[in-house]
Amino acid sequence: MARPMKRRRVCGLPRNKRFGPLDLDAKGDNFINMTVDEYEAIRLIDIEGLNQEECAGQMNVARSTVQGIYIGARKKLAESLVNGKPLIIEGGEYRLCEEGPNGCGLGRGCGRGRRVKLEEDN
Repeated sequence: MARPMKRRRVCGLPRNKRFGPLDLDAKGDNFINMTVDEYEAIRLIDIEGLNQEECAGQMNVARSTVQGIYIGARKKLAESLVNGKPLIIEGGEYRLCEEGPNGCGLGRGCGRGRRVKLEEDN
């Protein structure tokens, strides 16, 4: 029996969850789905400048897990850009961090105070 997947810690949800060509509809199977934990790995490594080991500590997973998440996320970004497919960020095995007096006690790179929760689609 396989071990259950460990929920990855993320410090906030993306402000926007849909990206891509403006003239295409993201319904059906003609879109790329990026999970919230993949989004968090891209944010921490590419935007906040953390290395994979620091990112792993912040997400509470192994460095090799972060490497796999990051490689998958970069491939999805590339496919969306190159093939003109809409990118939708949703789902995944994650939990929002709720530690510390300001919502997150993780320190460098957290950015929880800058994040806005996604509004539900109408």
